[in-house]
Amino acid sequence: MTLPVCLVGLWCVQTGLMEYSLISHNRYARSFSPVKKKLVLLGIMLFLWVYMAYSCVGYCSTMPSMMVDYRAKETQTAGKRTDNSGVDLMSKLLFKPQGWVDLETDYDEPPIRTASRDLLNDEVEIDRTEDWDEIRGEHKSPDQSPMSSFSNGSGSKKLPQAIIIGVKKGGTRALLEFLRVHPDIRAVGAEPHFFDRNYDNGLDWYRDLMPKTLEGQITMEKTPSYFVTREAPARISAMSRDTKLIVVVRDPVTRAISDYTQTLSKKPDIPTFESLTFRNRTTGLIDTSWSAIQIGIYAKHLENWLQYFPMSQILFVSGERLISDPAGELGRVQDFLGLKRIITDKHFYFNQTKGFPCLKKAEGSSKPHCLGKTKGRTHPNINPEVVQRLRDFYRPFNMKFYQMTGHNFGWD
Repeated sequence: MTLPVCLVGLWCVQTGLMEYSLISHNRYARSFSPVKKKLVLLGIMLFLWVYMAYSCVGYCSTMPSMMVDYRAKETQTAGKRTDNSGVDLMSKLLFKPQGWVDLETDYDEPPIRTASRDLLNDEVEIDRTEDWDEIRGEHKSPDQSPMSSFSNGSGSKKLPQAIIIGVKKGGTRALLEFLRVHPDIRAVGAEPHFFDRNYDNGLDWYRDLMPKTLEGQITMEKTPSYFVTREAPARISAMSRDTKLIVVVRDPVTRAISDYTQTLSKKPDIPTFESLTFRNRTTGLIDTSWSAIQIGIYAKHLENWLQYFPMSQILFVSGERLISDPAGELGRVQDFLGLKRIITDKHFYFNQTKGFPCLKKAEGSSKPHCLGKTKGRTHPNINPEVVQRLRDFYRPFNMKFYQMTGHNFGWD
């Protein structure tokens, strides 16, 4: 009787093992069914595709953009911005100069505020809050999506190492746009006016206006009114004593007439140049409180800057030579900034209609490019006696300026 029991028991054990084995095999087969294998493979392919897409977008974002972006508010805080200090070496090697973009409007920096009659003080302030991105499209709004923050991670925003501080109607816009051809220069399009108007916003606000730069590139901005702003030298020095300063100067008589011409184009009913020039026409006393006259007293303004910066950190560019020999002046600027001379004669041609040099066909553009229609205005006819009186007035200041800079600009 025991044998059947054992046989039955053995059979029961074997049967149980077989059932367990079949169950395990079925589970294994189900877990690696063809459908699930395809799903796993699809998941892996999707992950690789997303990774490659992110990598491609991140790389493409380092290439210079010709798109024009506009920011609705210039007062957005810098706290929201994305700041990534990583440097993409490949994007640095493949960087190409941007295409030229015509500027159809110019920015009128505010004149010196004085207690005298100064019609320029009554000019309506132009709203340029949407111009921060105007040329290279590099200054992105702080309210970026996570995707855009990820893809625009190469480079970082830095405070400017070089600033074009003056002078109004001297040729600062032309100089800045010519310098944009250089791959190692990145510049803000609009004028920040940080050190004269917006200083209370703080350096973080100022830094956030700057374009992102890679290692070895220079951040620049231009605001011509800095040169005649009393507080500007101390404020820039407080930011960095190593800041390099560039001043584009021009015959002060011609500069004053150009300044007046710009105002006349917006206010045709203003008094004549002659009536604004003299405090007393009978005695021939010049009204130095009129900003158009005051800006041209370069020696006076330079004395203020030399209290905070050595002459070796200030480069004076001739506005006249910027027209007659742009490549030569650009060579001096590139040397001053410690950059290789990339901008040469081959980049320019002289536009007979406008009367000043323009860039030849830039890479990425199908035609030559000049500054906008507001540049090269025809000056009104000024009484030669008035012009001569102004030349006599400026002569001693010019001579002092020549001595201070060690350069004769040939205005007399």
